[in-house]
Amino acid sequence: MTERPRKSTRSVNRRSASGVVAHGEGPVTRAVVLDAALEIIDRDGVDGLSMRRLAEAVGRDPMVIYRHVPNKAAVLDGVAEIVFAELSVDTTGADWAAGLRELARDFRRLALEHPRVVPLLVTRPLSTPLGSRPRAVVRPLEDILELLTRAGFSGADALHIYRALFGFLYGHVLNELQEIVERPEETDEVLRLGLYRLPIDEFPRVRELAPVLAAYDGEMELERGLDILLTGLTATLPGPAR
Repeated sequence: MTERPRKSTRSVNRRSASGVVAHGEGPVTRAVVLDAALEIIDRDGVDGLSMRRLAEAVGRDPMVIYRHVPNKAAVLDGVAEIVFAELSVDTTGADWAAGLRELARDFRRLALEHPRVVPLLVTRPLSTPLGSRPRAVVRPLEDILELLTRAGFSGADALHIYRALFGFLYGHVLNELQEIVERPEETDEVLRLGLYRLPIDEFPRVRELAPVLAAYDGEMELERGLDILLTGLTATLPGPAR
């Protein structure tokens, strides 16, 4: 994977009464609007975003915002777009599995940096036909297909690998970002996770794994999941490693 420098269009010069950074100077562009929307969602979640607050954040009248994004749905799509734009794949890499592993790590990093944006990354693209999605959202698909077909996989198998990888990644980051510890001050894992509510005669396996569940390590789980996924794909799909 090629490292892409992190970009920001923020030009902070004042903070509004609501605590949102306002961008009162300079021209208002779509990129400025979406950057401000990402900032609001990072701070207050999707429910905290409104066109009024967005206009306040960029220091302009709401009608100026509508010149660049027609509605809130378009803003949400745009926020998913600018986060996806931070993903990049080295399509010329000789080791396809290593390339996918690096992409997965990068996706997890973005999810942890923008946890309140993750639901948008998972759901917003699916609400739009593939050909109508922003190019930055479709780019990982194109790049992964290029990487895998260069490595010797058929187009259909490359698509299967892409779907398997992102299905795993979406599930992983949603799981990692869940609140899994109910009472962190407790030292007993059953109490920490609230598993005492589950009758032990009905849920013996879950109760038995309380120490493992309480010791959840997102990074380790990602790597272990990738080991299973990539090993399975290599073993079952015809391609360069067979």
